[in-house]
Amino acid sequence: MAEALLPIAARAGAAIMRIYEGDFAVQHKSDDSPLTLADLESQRIIAMGLAALTPELPVLSEESAQAPWVVRRAWRELWVVDPLDGTREFVKRNGEFTINIALVSEHQPVLGLIAAPAQGVVYWGARGLGAYRLRPGEPPASIRVSPRQTPLRVVGSRSHATAETDAYVHRLGAHVTTGIGSSLKFCLIAEGTADVYPRFGPTSEWDTAAGQALLESAGGQVTRLDGQRLRYNCRETLLNGDFVAFNHPSAIAI
Repeated sequence: MAEALLPIAARAGAAIMRIYEGDFAVQHKSDDSPLTLADLESQRIIAMGLAALTPELPVLSEESAQAPWVVRRAWRELWVVDPLDGTREFVKRNGEFTINIALVSEHQPVLGLIAAPAQGVVYWGARGLGAYRLRPGEPPASIRVSPRQTPLRVVGSRSHATAETDAYVHRLGAHVTTGIGSSLKFCLIAEGTADVYPRFGPTSEWDTAAGQALLESAGGQVTRLDGQRLRYNCRETLLNGDFVAFNHPSAIAI
């Protein structure tokens, strides 16, 4: 299934980059988050690809109309998609945006693919099968989280810093912090170049599902502050609570 997603992500990434390299307009949604033609084109391509791949599975996506909870609550398996995660970074043209595609089964993310079109890299992982990274001109490479490092390598949101995050990171002790956009933070922990990503403030299920599947496949964890794993499509709201993504429990302070 992960291999079948690669050409879908490649087509969506190519469409995003065509728009990224030219002039584009920026609209704003009701929550003031930005929206571009790249979001919509990627959504269209991914929706078509998933419909051809698994016509029986519904798709929950940031840029498509959301089914009401009375309908969603019956979904045992579904795709959770963010066609362009990090639109703010896309608008800033810093390259730190991704495509997130996750397969969720019984509220658990079991497969996740994250593509970074501007960087030409794709990450994917599946429960029980490990995690992988594909770079241009290279064969797929197996990736895995690293042991906890000292000082602790913390990654945080470039566009959504909060006082709560700062206070949490202070409790971690000696650390170095790097700001980076989108779901790339999960990728850095999965490939062993970061230790922990704390997130205080709202995120949506399509922001985290693919990253959680990838990181768990690489040996890491994503939990709420009470230690419970994030779960998907099990509530009317699609917002996550505060969470921490990490390589080893010794890297966190809860």
